[in-house]
Amino acid sequence: MANRRLAPASEQPESFAFSPENAEWAKTQIAKYPEGRQASAVISLLWRAQEQNGGWLPRAAIEAVAAELGMPNIRVLEVATFYTMFALEPVGRFWIQVCGTVPCDSCGARGLKAMLQARLGPPGHVSADGTFSWLEVECLGACCNAPMVQINQDYYEDLTPESLGQLMDDLAAGRPVKVGSQTGRVSSEPQGAVNTLTDPTLFDGSRVGAWRKRFEEAGKVEAPAAQTGEAASGTQQAAENPKPARPDAGRPIERPASDAPAQRAANGETPVKAEDRADAAERGRSTAKHGSARPGDADVLDSPAKRVAEGEPAAGDQGHQDVPARDAVPQQPEASGASAGEVAAEAEEARIAGALAALPKDASPERKADAVGKRPPGLDAARAGKPDDLTRITGVGPGNSQRLNGLGIYHFDQIAAWSRDEITWVGTYLAFPGRIDRENWVGQAKALSAPAQ
Repeated sequence: MANRRLAPASEQPESFAFSPENAEWAKTQIAKYPEGRQASAVISLLWRAQEQNGGWLPRAAIEAVAAELGMPNIRVLEVATFYTMFALEPVGRFWIQVCGTVPCDSCGARGLKAMLQARLGPPGHVSADGTFSWLEVECLGACCNAPMVQINQDYYEDLTPESLGQLMDDLAAGRPVKVGSQTGRVSSEPQGAVNTLTDPTLFDGSRVGAWRKRFEEAGKVEAPAAQTGEAASGTQQAAENPKPARPDAGRPIERPASDAPAQRAANGETPVKAEDRADAAERGRSTAKHGSARPGDADVLDSPAKRVAEGEPAAGDQGHQDVPARDAVPQQPEASGASAGEVAAEAEEARIAGALAALPKDASPERKADAVGKRPPGLDAARAGKPDDLTRITGVGPGNSQRLNGLGIYHFDQIAAWSRDEITWVGTYLAFPGRIDRENWVGQAKALSAPAQ
């Protein structure tokens, strides 16, 4: 199956940037999601980046998408390596993805893979002329028309090694090809003649009510004389050994109780036997008739009522844990092996969550930020008209850079001077509470704003 690793460094481009058209398209995709949920557009942006880069995703494209969405690089890499729709190595002009799951495998996919292996070599390699590359993938969802392949954006179904070879020859020569079934099948109709749902009574209305006639016929009781086998035997047993009209199930069972206190009282006897009374009086002792007290035996009268009367907690109160209020912020567990910045970020996220819980759900980013921190001072414009490249700070992508500029933040030394309340305000405004601490924006800004030695 697919080798989900990035291409070697020798094949990686130095940089990647969306074209102006794709950059504008990316903005429309991101705008589909609410504030703080821009990461939901990651698959769309990765797909467009792959198309722009000739059918595969380099590291630079993955990092560019991460910066655009304000996501850590590793999160975008996780998405790109999970889905085989994303090629992580260069592919041919025609990228052939062969479905190798059970339906296609049962219908001849092995023959397709053998033909491609013989013609192009191992999967994942591009042909010498750069025209073809191939890969085996999981189910592509065209099981009825197996075996099938996906070439670039199109499906080709009902294939044989010969028809796939002819299809590849036509693609390489630039001749028109037929998308879909290669045998003339329409949609997912049965192969060959139609042999199901052929009874005309299914469609002309004559079968309406037929089920009732069959039901009535099946319900007719046969004459006893006609019963044979197991049915006749059951009838004979029922006649010879009839069941009582009042079964025990669900009714009081009319059997005498065995030596119970109520039974003894009804018979004029003492409800509790003398020996049972003597056993009950042996406090703190074994129930054995002639045994002595055992070490550690509890007081038989050590009941919850007795403990409450003596000012002790009842058994049900021991180990009791207070249940927090429904609107209370749950206590954050201690981070195992976490850095000081990560611990501070988790504590800040918990505090901010509690403060934001009291605000309306439709509160603006500014109102949310004002509820937890203090807005940092900004500039009307960049000094000398030359803003610093804030994207040099790890975690600040083009989108966040523009939003910081909108707050009047243009230079590294402004970020380096942020106080704790200002960090909290900016993190909440950007909908990433705790992130500034985790990625140490202030420390990075201090290093970037320091004069060169």
